[in-house]
Amino acid sequence: MGSANGLSSVHGKHPLFSFGVISDVQHADIPDGRSFLGVPRYYRHSILVLQRAVQRWNEQKKHEFAINFGDIVDGFCPKEQSLNTVSKVVEEFHKFNGPVYHLIGNHCLYNLPRSKLLPLLKIPSEDQRAYYDFSPALEFRFVVLDGYDISAIGWPQDHPNTSEARKFLQEKNPNEEKNSPEGLVGRERRFLMFNGAVGKEQMKWLDGILKEATEMQQKVIICCHLPLDPGASTNDALLWNYDEVMNLIHQYNCVKVCLAGHDHKGGHSIDSHGIHHRVLEAALECPPGTDSFGYVDVYDDRISLVGTDRMVSAEMCFDP
Repeated sequence: MGSANGLSSVHGKHPLFSFGVISDVQHADIPDGRSFLGVPRYYRHSILVLQRAVQRWNEQKKHEFAINFGDIVDGFCPKEQSLNTVSKVVEEFHKFNGPVYHLIGNHCLYNLPRSKLLPLLKIPSEDQRAYYDFSPALEFRFVVLDGYDISAIGWPQDHPNTSEARKFLQEKNPNEEKNSPEGLVGRERRFLMFNGAVGKEQMKWLDGILKEATEMQQKVIICCHLPLDPGASTNDALLWNYDEVMNLIHQYNCVKVCLAGHDHKGGHSIDSHGIHHRVLEAALECPPGTDSFGYVDVYDDRISLVGTDRMVSAEMCFDP
């Protein structure tokens, strides 16, 4: 259902490779509801969006892999159903004829601790950290960031990362309810418990990856559940230390695109260094009969996101 939005292979040039994208499925076997802002959410329908996405990707017979940008199950999912519901959604991804790379989001962590979640998502993990990289072609590298590395959710309560996150929120957010942005102004509104940060070790790892990619003359696509640029996202949805991460990224010329989820309405910006930031529209907010998923054609000088229905297509040309 729904047709491809706008872009096709107008350049007449074959892509180096293609991959499927979807974000924020947030499935649960509960009645439809609304976000805190009153936006309708279709918890049962969202898994049908995923099923149609996988079917379409398989029919297109050209995608090397797919990326899920996080939040596969909603936080309102009854906790006794969490494990079965996550497994059910993962099974739908398994029907794709190729590998699926998963990112973790806050709703994933409301349902399961990292120790149970990461093996289910087959995320290569050291010390239950969910950042990794892969290279589907010699010229490109994908870097998956763990935006909940420093977080008050997902880690054991006595874990140092939990303690660091709680201390950070205590300093930055004066509200008793740490998911409330009341009184916070502008970009301060990101200091909420449903967001998180990239920690020091991950920053060192990212620096090493970007240095290596530069030496190998690879172009890099960054993937993170949390957006990294205020121009593409509401302030409430940004990574806590997006500025620190982008300052590091801007020291190199290899990163061309940052892809994210979390901010359900989606967005697109180009930052001061010519990097495209594309936040993907959520599958969860598709009324019955509509869809939000797509695929990306990767070329040497650009990527083309071909969206279906509510996912907006975009041509992202690289700065030289």
